[in-house]
Amino acid sequence: MSVAMARGVLFVHSAPTALCPHVEWAIGSLLDARIDLEWTPQPAAPGMFRAELSWTGPQGTGSMLASALRGWAHLRYEVTEEPSAGVDGGRWSHTPELGIFHAVTDVHGNIMVSEDRIRYAYETGAGDPARVYHELSLALGEAWDEELEAFRHAAEGAPVRWLHQVG
Repeated sequence: MSVAMARGVLFVHSAPTALCPHVEWAIGSLLDARIDLEWTPQPAAPGMFRAELSWTGPQGTGSMLASALRGWAHLRYEVTEEPSAGVDGGRWSHTPELGIFHAVTDVHGNIMVSEDRIRYAYETGAGDPARVYHELSLALGEAWDEELEAFRHAAEGAPVRWLHQVG
């Protein structure tokens, strides 16, 4: 029986120096591989560092990576998992202030908002367009995007490493 594989990217947008080896250990424990990320200074947050890791592993690895790093103080990160055979993609975003956000994504990386979530926004809004807008903003993770955008731009041109997991 073969294991369905997926791939994605872990973006550590900012981590204090003391946390960097712990991030590597957590990722390595999960992927069962020695991880030695190339940490570079994060211009958007002086004194912080950033790193990226492209990964290949069993479906669900993205959620496991996001869970392994969840809740660490001063850590900003995003994990993506591309859609694979029979499974939608996903994106997890984390900031110390907002916590974690998860969204299902399509083959182009667009967030897909479910019918139930849209209906909830309409019902909660009860005719108030501002409330409907607020609920849809939450469903799209706009607060996380706004907070992480400066860290994403600071990463342009940064190196990316590939890591493949077997089994």
